[in-house]
Amino acid sequence: MDQRSGKTINEKKRLHEAFWCGDGPSLILIPPARQDLGSTGVSPVGPGSTGVSPVGPGSTGVSPVDSYDLRNYVRRFNDPRAMWESEMARAAAVVDCPTDGIAAVRPNLGVIFIPAIVGQGFGLSDSAMPWPGEPLGREQIRAAASADVAHTEMMARAAAFYEIHRAGGGECVAAYHADTQGVFNLAHLLYGEQIFVDLADPDETAWMAELMQISRELWVRVSSHLKTLLGEAAGSMIHAHGASQGVYFPSAGVRTTEDTATLISPAMIDTTIAPAVDAAAKPFGGAFVHFCGCHTGLLERLCRLERTRALDLGNPEMYDTEWVLRQCAATGTVLCGGIAAQGGEDWRAYIARIAKLVKKTGARMILRPAVFPNTREEAAEMLETWHELT
Repeated sequence: MDQRSGKTINEKKRLHEAFWCGDGPSLILIPPARQDLGSTGVSPVGPGSTGVSPVGPGSTGVSPVDSYDLRNYVRRFNDPRAMWESEMARAAAVVDCPTDGIAAVRPNLGVIFIPAIVGQGFGLSDSAMPWPGEPLGREQIRAAASADVAHTEMMARAAAFYEIHRAGGGECVAAYHADTQGVFNLAHLLYGEQIFVDLADPDETAWMAELMQISRELWVRVSSHLKTLLGEAAGSMIHAHGASQGVYFPSAGVRTTEDTATLISPAMIDTTIAPAVDAAAKPFGGAFVHFCGCHTGLLERLCRLERTRALDLGNPEMYDTEWVLRQCAATGTVLCGGIAAQGGEDWRAYIARIAKLVKKTGARMILRPAVFPNTREEAAEMLETWHELT
């Protein structure tokens, strides 16, 4: 039985390249430790949960609904080596476990990464991820357009993390880029709730266009510099989306997050969000797109974008799974992420149901499962079964 464990990054990349070319089964990322469960976007607690911890070495004992262990986080935030050691402890569990995922680490500095680079304040504690402080004024945001993003304290933290990893990361754990959010998310973080008022005000059309342009150009510059630090080609990447195992994207060089867009109308999405996302992705060949919440209009529009390569839903339980897979199949978009379990499903029933929908719709999928096996041997069986069914 091929457990695909202990493979080097390049070996896993070849497996993923075949998938993106339409050769072979869909992929599955089976998490080896409780700390990864919250990163799937699907809570394993509730109807359909097995109540069983994922198996494998390195289990932390962190609650299944915790997406990230925040113990000593402030120290890690300020000490790149402490951050790297913590992230490597998470990733080590992936290396020899039955999964298609690539073990991966990043400097986990939170959503404030770009805002802090341009001088916005933030709060920091051991009880929550960093959160932005007071919004910036218009002139401060205009000044941010010319910020030297490469020479800032926040970027220095990321650079030190990548240098440490380059020296000691080994050939089985990849580094990936810090959380850059997305164009509209970034505009919201910088400008605050006033963005919704101005977006609806015809007299503020010019300012909104300027804000979105500043946000997009800043996002592109920061993303490009991170890729330079990583030594990563512009049009491809390995990305793990906050988890400790990820995917190789041969035709998408960035991930973008557009949660804030779920709060606006389909018409505003057409005029404000879609052009910005597509333009931001252009220098990188394409994007892996994520958003939380429920907005079918946003989902459909993102799937239709020329440069959307894969879509991740933070709240898949809010959608009809077959409908989502049909949207993805119709546009050639890979669904990359979790699908909620149904009441009473064990892992065998769960993956059989999803695999049937994948085959029925013709979609391609990278699954982060919400129901898990009891043992390592069952995890290997789950991997093999998923490949056989898809």
